[in-house]
Parts: sequence; C-alpha cells; structure tokens
Amino acid sequence: MEVEVKLRLPDSTSHQKLTQLLSPFHTKTLLQEKIFFDTPTSHLSSTRSALRLRFYTGHSSPHCVLSLKSKPHLSAGIARIEEDEEPIDPTVARAAVAEPWRLLSLSSSRIMKRVKEEFGVGENGLDCLGGFRNVRNVFDWKGLKLEVDETDYGFGTSYEIECESEEPDRAKGMIEEFLNANGIGYSYSEVSKFAVFRSGKLPQ
Repeated sequence: MEVEVKLRLPDSTSHQKLTQLLSPFHTKTLLQEKIFFDTPTSHLSSTRSALRLRFYTGHSSPHCVLSLKSKPHLSAGIARIEEDEEPIDPTVARAAVAEPWRLLSLSSSRIMKRVKEEFGVGENGLDCLGGFRNVRNVFDWKGLKLEVDETDYGFGTSYEIECESEEPDRAKGMIEEFLNANGIGYSYSEVSKFAVFRSGKLPQ
C-alpha cells in the first residue's frame, strides 16, 4: 500500500515560488513519460485499476518501470493505493507502446501474470491509451522527500506536491505550514493524474 500526501498548486507562479524556496534542498530532477493501457472494454478502469509504463528520460541511463495500481482512495489530500512495480527493458517497453500485445507476451513479468490471471486479459486484449509527460523536482526537506510535479497533459498543465510517508497526517501538516508561511496557495488534490488524463480537462 502506497500512502502519500497530494497537494495541488494553483498555477505556474506558485510552482516557481515553491521550487525557488526549496532549491537549497534539491536532490534531482526527473523527466518522466507515463503511458497507460487498458482492455478495449476498459476492464481495468472499471475495476479501479491502472496499468502503466513510466519512462525516465533525459539522463545518461534511461530506464522504465511497469506498474499496476489498484483501489485508489484520495481524501483530504492523502492518497492510498495498492501498487505493484517492476523494472522493464525500455526498448521492450517502447515497442509495447506501438504494439501492446508485447506486454502480454512477457512471460517473466510478475505484473503481466497478474493482469492475465486476476483480470482475465487475453493475448490481444490491451490497447494503448496514450499518456502525458511530467517534470518532477525532488527535494530532501526536513526529513521528508518532497516531489514537486509539473505535468503536461497536452490539453493543459497542472502542478502538484507529492510526499510519500508512513505518517501522512504529520507530513501534510508540515507542508501546509510551510506553504501558508510563505503565502503559497494550494488545495487538496481530489483526483489522480490518471483520472485527469482520462477526463481530458484540468480540475477546476
């Protein structure tokens, strides 16, 4: 179970101000591309699950992670979701974007075995839904790992703070106090990035 704080920033100005304030604590910048898959009948989505490839690009060792997320719950800025992840050869993953059946042919993949056995997905049963790009700045701040995202959906850009924590209420309180002290507006995220992508519009 992954548990994380998710706070939405209202605009690019707030995002820029926050990243400037946190710059002494910056550890890395990740360029991500997230691509999603589902059956032609949207069976995974209907069971509140998402199959995703996450590509890391823009550095000397590009790599990719395959993940299966299930049963998300997001309330008061804290998200809980079941997540299973494993590395995948980025060359194979790129080929699967064009030909999704290649994912189902990965006999060594624990996740794809689950997709077939738990969700009953057959050999030709996946479609590529497309996806979006994300620039993630990571900060080591007061014992928390803050991830500040700038997400380009194609139809708009959103800004969000994420922080995975075993004490999410404490982490959320620390982040909110910092934002309020520095005059940075925010709201609790109400939907996941995948839900925003599928809706085709930014949250109001």
